Amino acid sequence: MVERGIPYVKGHGTENDFVIVPDVDERLDLSPSVVAGICDRRAGLGADGVLRVAPSRAGAGPGVRWFMDYRNADGSVAETCGNGIRVFARYLVDSGLAMPGAIPIDTRAGVVTARLGRTGEVTVDMGTARLPDLGPVEVTVGDRTWPAAPVQMPNPHAVVFMDDLEEAGDLASAPKVTPADAFPQGVNIEFVVSRGPGHIALRVHERGVGETRSCGTGACAAAVAAAVRSGRRPETQAAAYVVDVPGGRLNVSWRPDGHVELAGPAVLVADGELRAEWVTGIFKCQPGGSVPLWWG
Repeated sequence: MVERGIPYVKGHGTENDFVIVPDVDERLDLSPSVVAGICDRRAGLGADGVLRVAPSRAGAGPGVRWFMDYRNADGSVAETCGNGIRVFARYLVDSGLAMPGAIPIDTRAGVVTARLGRTGEVTVDMGTARLPDLGPVEVTVGDRTWPAAPVQMPNPHAVVFMDDLEEAGDLASAPKVTPADAFPQGVNIEFVVSRGPGHIALRVHERGVGETRSCGTGACAAAVAAAVRSGRRPETQAAAYVVDVPGGRLNVSWRPDGHVELAGPAVLVADGELRAEWVTGIFKCQPGGSVPLWWG
């Protein structure tokens, strides 16, 4: 059984929301079923994902203290999360685990640096974008099919440009991607429209979650794809985009060194404790689910 409750903090970045679970002593083993239970919007707390705060992994580098263990709402593991990093960094400062300024954060995609003060927006160096040559890729929703631009940010993305975001439908289920093996680890799909020079808007279907109110790496991927589409490359002309998402506004810069910066708000909303008996109940509902989650 679970011996004690699990503290949490709820936060969001442009309404892409997360449950933050501190695990500074590394005594927490989050199973996919528990993550999915936490993220359930009717039976749990409700979130697009879980951010476990853990000590950095071996080899992360000097000065890197914290690892962002990010899980999608269905319990699956993801490389990173642009909105999640900002919320994670805000939590580190708010909880006294880091000082305002530049904070290196270990992720499965490598170490990234977030810059923030005690209040205000957070800017993250998301690293370099890759434009993999996968051949022709198409995305289909209903009876409509569009060409898609693959972008690794470092999560896999397929960026679709269209005239009206309503053409993407309700995005309740994952759009079809052709060829089926183009993204073996799954893919986030951005549907993008132009709002003018240096200004785009998007909707996104995020793997393991569904349609979300925002996607940080998706905003970066969409901005990079928009810059390439307009003939701009950072080594010749730096590109900066305002990116409107259903949950608010982000700013993306593709710098001359090839790095992509993401800036936007990070808000901590509430804190509390997951009851031990509730978590134990999730384990009991799973085949063989008798392993303790928390060791006191």
